[in-house]
Amino acid sequence: MKGTIAVSKSKPPIRDVPASIKAALERPVNSPPIQSLVKRGEEVCIVFTDATRASPDHQLVLPMLAELEQAGVRDGDITLLCGVGMHRPSTLEEKIAKLGKAVVERYRVLDHEPQNQEALVDLGTTKSGIPLSVNKIAYEADLLVATGIVEPHQYAGYSGGAKTVAVGAAGEAMIAYTHGPNMIDHPGTRLGRIEGNPFQEAVTEAGRRAGLRFIINVVMDDERRILAVRAGEPRETFSELVTFARSVYEVPVPQQYDVAVCGVGFPKDANLYQASRAPSYLFFAPTSVVRPDGVFILPAQCEEGAGKGVGEQRYLEKMKKAKDIPSLLADLRHTGYPPGAQRAFVMAKVLEQNDVIVVGCEDPKVVVDAKMIPAADMKEAFEIVKRKLGSELDVLIVPHALLTLPIVQSVAR
Repeated sequence: MKGTIAVSKSKPPIRDVPASIKAALERPVNSPPIQSLVKRGEEVCIVFTDATRASPDHQLVLPMLAELEQAGVRDGDITLLCGVGMHRPSTLEEKIAKLGKAVVERYRVLDHEPQNQEALVDLGTTKSGIPLSVNKIAYEADLLVATGIVEPHQYAGYSGGAKTVAVGAAGEAMIAYTHGPNMIDHPGTRLGRIEGNPFQEAVTEAGRRAGLRFIINVVMDDERRILAVRAGEPRETFSELVTFARSVYEVPVPQQYDVAVCGVGFPKDANLYQASRAPSYLFFAPTSVVRPDGVFILPAQCEEGAGKGVGEQRYLEKMKKAKDIPSLLADLRHTGYPPGAQRAFVMAKVLEQNDVIVVGCEDPKVVVDAKMIPAADMKEAFEIVKRKLGSELDVLIVPHALLTLPIVQSVAR
């Protein structure tokens, strides 16, 4: 057995994070500072990421609130909106973890409601027919701002930018379309790809129509230390951070492998819906890191099972009811699926070519229902692999699979 480790490139973390955030807000990219974008009596909406995202919003939001206070904006005119997308509503504890207790007690903090039509504004459709919508509070605000983290993303190429608003605060129909089979089957919808990516194009257009005027985003390393922070006009700010992010996350690997061990870690390992992103990320890299008929090994405790949100339960239901993977793919392509169930389609595409072994899940039955293979520990996982592939294995270990984008240099023909 031969092993290779793929990790993102080392960059020095920012030493004085508060000072760097302050500097980013004072000298934004292609935009006046926040203080110049709003005045007393106007309403502000800050859309922040939910608990499934590791964005350090508590560090980003407080300085913006201080800027708004200096501009004369009243506390009652500020709404902090949690961009949950189709995930479950955030708990009070999660809001406090994201924003700090003082902020939660002082300001109006709400969860987006993607299935509440009265809480949405129709933004029309894109040229390609994608229906766009956004939270009404966000749309009606005089100033719409968003936080975010720029890292590899399976659909958007890189997350961040307008995505916190465009997906996190979108209606169910928009989320359904952008996560539908046509979008996921599109060759441009790949990790690391921005240009020619229809998902990224929809996100950018939705942010523009929603009136998103200002973002503050970060790039972080494997240890969740901030490497870069930028604030300002959404498109140019995002572009600058993507360029930096590529220099961190994209790493060459010489070949495809028999096995990839894909680490996911907190908070993604809380449920199978989120944890399964690790093998799907490595599968949907520009070239899959595992050869056809190879195996992904995913260590994840999944104390929440498949996940408690609407989307998570839809994913599990589709997987559980499927007779087999080919029929599941055919059915989902033919009938489509509601938001959340796109994870079933994505994982079916992975499972069509590769087994996925989930190690250490508290409820092995959930793993079986999701058409994956449970294993109690790594020893058992490799015993399963050896029975399938033999003992002479090329193994790729990716400790942080969501923060590492391996670029395969050579594919055996």
